[in-house]
Amino acid sequence: MADPSTYRPKPGQIPDSPGVYKFRDEHGRVIYVGKAKSLRQRLANYFQDLAGLHPRTRTMVTTAASVEWTVVTTEVEALQLEYSWIKEFDPRFNVKYRDDKSYPYLAVTLNEEFPRVQVLRGAKKKGVRYFGPYAHAWAIRETVDLMLRVFPVRTCSAGVFKRSAQIGRPCLLGYIGKCSAPCVGRISAEEHRELAEEFCDFMAGRTGAYLRRLERRMQEAAEEMEYERAARLRDDIGALKRAMEKSAVVLADATDADLIAVAEDELEAAVQIFHVRGGRVRGQRGWVTDKVEAVTTGGLVEHALQQLYGEERGDAVPKEVLVPALPEPVEPVAQWLSQRRGSQVSLRTPQRGDKKDLMATVGRNAQQALALHKTKRASDLTTRSRALEEIAEALGLDSVPLRIECFDISHLQGEDVVASMVVFEDGLVRKSEYRRFQIKGFEGQDDVRSMHEVIGRRFKRYLQEKQKSGEWTEEPDTETAAPVDGVLTAAGEPDRADGRPVDDDGRPKRFAYPPQLVVVDGGAPQVAAARRALDELGIDDVAVCGLAKRLEEVWLPAEDDPVVLPRSSEGLYLLQRVRDEAHRFAITYQRNKRSKRLKSSPLDAVPGLGDTRRQALLKHFGSLKKLRAATVDEICEVPGVGRKTAETVAAALAAAAPSAPAVNTATGEIIEDDGAPPAALSAERGQER
Repeated sequence: MADPSTYRPKPGQIPDSPGVYKFRDEHGRVIYVGKAKSLRQRLANYFQDLAGLHPRTRTMVTTAASVEWTVVTTEVEALQLEYSWIKEFDPRFNVKYRDDKSYPYLAVTLNEEFPRVQVLRGAKKKGVRYFGPYAHAWAIRETVDLMLRVFPVRTCSAGVFKRSAQIGRPCLLGYIGKCSAPCVGRISAEEHRELAEEFCDFMAGRTGAYLRRLERRMQEAAEEMEYERAARLRDDIGALKRAMEKSAVVLADATDADLIAVAEDELEAAVQIFHVRGGRVRGQRGWVTDKVEAVTTGGLVEHALQQLYGEERGDAVPKEVLVPALPEPVEPVAQWLSQRRGSQVSLRTPQRGDKKDLMATVGRNAQQALALHKTKRASDLTTRSRALEEIAEALGLDSVPLRIECFDISHLQGEDVVASMVVFEDGLVRKSEYRRFQIKGFEGQDDVRSMHEVIGRRFKRYLQEKQKSGEWTEEPDTETAAPVDGVLTAAGEPDRADGRPVDDDGRPKRFAYPPQLVVVDGGAPQVAAARRALDELGIDDVAVCGLAKRLEEVWLPAEDDPVVLPRSSEGLYLLQRVRDEAHRFAITYQRNKRSKRLKSSPLDAVPGLGDTRRQALLKHFGSLKKLRAATVDEICEVPGVGRKTAETVAAALAAAAPSAPAVNTATGEIIEDDGAPPAALSAERGQER
């Protein structure tokens, strides 16, 4: 626990101007980001007597080891920078709304030549028009099904569209009138785009003019005695009205607005949002968060606005946003919203009339969401805290282990030996920190030796990261190895190639942060190996324990007897979750490796031979065995294969020794080398560890 006075800035150092500040822990990781109209006044609040601070604020300032700030010109710039840093650094002490589901949207892909109507989830894409979110995907499909008879826009996938264009025959929707069939040229690309834009206009709430136009066309058809066309138009009007009835009118003045309500208690808060377009509720969503910082209702609203509109532009930000309490100050937030929309946005609290009544409805939904969340999670925050305290007490730790790393070894009868590392922070999984290893130091099955190698490699990389940042003055031992499958296999090499940032600016770095507790899957031998690896590196501030599967006993280094936690212990339950997650991650990686190995072929190593020609060779000869027996002239008969390539293939197959025949362990049958998939995989899984 750090003393805030050790890193408190000197008097006069902090400027009296708007800005954004960051607190970092002893490892340089950003743990809190905040903004202020006056940096001097705001930061002074953190360095008062600890007894006068909110408990969560007190935990934050004692966890931190330094503070830094960036001066900006206006409060709007501070708001934008704060949002960017929270997204970039993911600080553990900032309010982060977590959504328990991915809400579906009705999307129209206007970025394609022939726009498509479909259900989409996840991140929004450029050039796609979104409507929603909806609570259920089936609600979108019901709405689309009613509207397709009026707006027969394409809904098929790219593969179906291409296939219909090739055969010159539309799909079933084209025959029943629910698709205009642009795939076979019934309408042009321009006409189809116009149809898609009319669909978007109707979904955006501009319904009255279109319905009146259809009614006028129906009357004209009836006057001209074209009764069949009039009947079709009548049915179209009915379908559109039924689609509109699915979202009730809540505001008579056809308002476009988002209503945000907050329900909170001392530990958690729930936010509910109603999206009202054209006076109708077009979507609903909600979030829940742990209140890990002392924050007012206005502060919660500000965080919700940042998450809701931080990635949005244009019409996705409505003209009016109604909230239960205004952020303090409100002007920068309103100006930020207006900049994102491109026009004036009204941010206010409704005082009377229909909007106040609707806000009360949204508030009741927020209260119900918070009550349901608490029932489902059973005070999960309190439970996690109790579990960590029980672990610290049982293992004799000085403080609760906020970061736990668990290691497991997996193999199949000594082959494809791999290891996993999973990370839990504050009792919750941290999947972005997971790592996988291949055992390279030796061949064969030896769980104890494998555990020693993995722990050593993980903490050697940690010492290297400390050396880079200047925290470590001695020259640690290093080992070199090539990355395997894009994952770290030894210290000094990149562990992943997914583009995650690696620098000394507080971003998540590979192996940069040590755990307070290392858990190994196993008993006393594995624990002793892990402790020995740490001792060899001179690391004595990381605790080690092992969890044996048979009796769920907790083993400590140099102890003859295990620690037995009660079966009802929250601490034991958390250790079991950590161990089981490490086992799942390890065995998944091991199965993937074995699957790749069994599917490998001598043709894979032939230079210049791609998938297309490789498949053509196997299709032509029927099996790898027959291809190996073929002459160069016979190989040249395959379309696309020249003599030079044929000679390379023949040489590669001749150099590769034929593998021993595979045996189906379920039947005892010898599997010929004919390209058939190995049938023994399911039987082998029973022998995995």
